[in-house]
Amino acid sequence: MTGAPALLAHGVGGRQDLPITLPQLVLAAALTLVVTFLALGLLWREPRLDRDATGGRPVPEPLARLVDAPAFRWGLRGLGLLAAGWFCLGLLGGPDTPDNPTAGTFYVLLWVGLVPVSLLLGPVWRAVNPLRTVHLLAVLVVRRDPERGLRELPAGLGLWPAAVALFGFVWLELVAPDRATLPVITAWLAGYAVVMLAGAALFGAGWFDRADPFEVYSALVGHLAPVGRAADGVLVWRNPLDGIAGLRPRPGLVAVVIVLLGSTMFDSLSNAPAWLRFIQENGLPPVVTGSAGLTLVIAAVAAAYLAATGAATRIGRAGPGDARGLPGELAHSIVPIAAGYLVAHYYSLLILEGQRTVALLSDPLDTGANRLGTAGWEPHTGLVTPSGVATLQITVIILGHLLGTLLAHDRALYLFPRARAVAGQLPLLALMVAYTVAGLLLLYAG
Repeated sequence: MTGAPALLAHGVGGRQDLPITLPQLVLAAALTLVVTFLALGLLWREPRLDRDATGGRPVPEPLARLVDAPAFRWGLRGLGLLAAGWFCLGLLGGPDTPDNPTAGTFYVLLWVGLVPVSLLLGPVWRAVNPLRTVHLLAVLVVRRDPERGLRELPAGLGLWPAAVALFGFVWLELVAPDRATLPVITAWLAGYAVVMLAGAALFGAGWFDRADPFEVYSALVGHLAPVGRAADGVLVWRNPLDGIAGLRPRPGLVAVVIVLLGSTMFDSLSNAPAWLRFIQENGLPPVVTGSAGLTLVIAAVAAAYLAATGAATRIGRAGPGDARGLPGELAHSIVPIAAGYLVAHYYSLLILEGQRTVALLSDPLDTGANRLGTAGWEPHTGLVTPSGVATLQITVIILGHLLGTLLAHDRALYLFPRARAVAGQLPLLALMVAYTVAGLLLLYAG
């Protein structure tokens, strides 16, 4: 993942730690999806999920008042600015050594840590995003509406800017040379900040919703949180499946979820011995091989998804149909799959390297001070045993696919004629099985 030795290994579970053999695991996972599909076809005959995000139980009024209070929101913005300032101390003034917490903060606490936090609390990065706050403060100074820019956002832009930015980040994380060094991280973040702030100045604050890779990433995963906003803006406790069912199709949404899923699969592939030998023996610079590999894996994931949704359209609608809309309608079903892979792949990295990074944050300039009282922390390894990690990886990968199957089934009941709905899902079932088998093989077959 990065050039720092401590950041290279993402997990401690391996084939030898599985409760059953790898072929047995793959077969069991595939059969689980098939049995679930059959059960859904028999027992789930009408759409049940709230795709219009109108349901949910309002949270207690004191909690709602607290979360919606301007002081609370500004407190979160201030916390984001403070954290960004502390991060910049190490980025701009700290030594370029493994004891600098910058790489761990960027790649582990931010990128990986956003997943569990967003799964619990929703789109948290939007509330603390320091660049959004900088833009807000700037427009307040000039007394301008933060939602209005110099131009209107193009109607068809959708999430395409975020998809491009997200690909740029995963390329940095997985492929770029010297990606854990301060100059490389600084250069990427400088470009990111310029694009985000310039876009916000041109198009208004809505640019962050469409272009900031961390906001879009957090918002997608946050649809699975047990707390969210109803259509009228009320803060509610909700069924997480209703939350993700409320994710509406928009341009670029499919590209974002495919980049998330494909990049995590490539990360698993890039740690396999066969891939490492191929990089060493093919004679090309590693960055060329890595860039091609990342692009091809994402393209393969996309091709499989588009082929499955195209076949589902033809079968489900009993005619040639229009396959252009279905990929967007079913993109929400890929989100729990991607979240499952992210948790499975990065769990041990977050637990072990996350603790180490928090300890180093006590002194980002490496002056010998201990301002946060965390210097000398030793990572607690009780939550990261080989068999425990292997069991968790199996569980979250299969659970993600089961949820994806359920979401696709419910949406198919809404989109397809009842008589064709189950048949129309057969290509989607094949897709889920293929993703599951590929994911498990990439994670454990090395």
